[in-house]
Amino acid sequence: MSTHLEHHHDHSADHQDHGSVRSYVTGFVLSVILTAIPFGIVMTGGLGSPVVTALVVLGFAIVQILVHMVYFLHMTARSEAGWTLLSTLFTLIVVVIMLSGSIWVMYHMNANMMPQMQME
Repeated sequence: MSTHLEHHHDHSADHQDHGSVRSYVTGFVLSVILTAIPFGIVMTGGLGSPVVTALVVLGFAIVQILVHMVYFLHMTARSEAGWTLLSTLFTLIVVVIMLSGSIWVMYHMNANMMPQMQME
């Protein structure tokens, strides 16, 4: 029993800060701003081109995901010795591969299986 107590250490010293009211308010304000700007862009008619508008909105969405991960999920390179960040990057890579592969397959299936549509 004494060896168990000797090896047991205080986990509170290893625990990362789970945020303060200030960090939550900062995250909330950034989230509202990162939602309001693309909403305003779309509601005022966009940036002239639908592609540019979609890319700008997508850029704001990516930044907002990062804000949520840092301010609300407390995911940094230091948290859990970097494993949280590493697993998130792995997940993002798998998602990108799956989405781009699916779009690639659907495009080529459409181009190769429906040739009569291109002739008309």
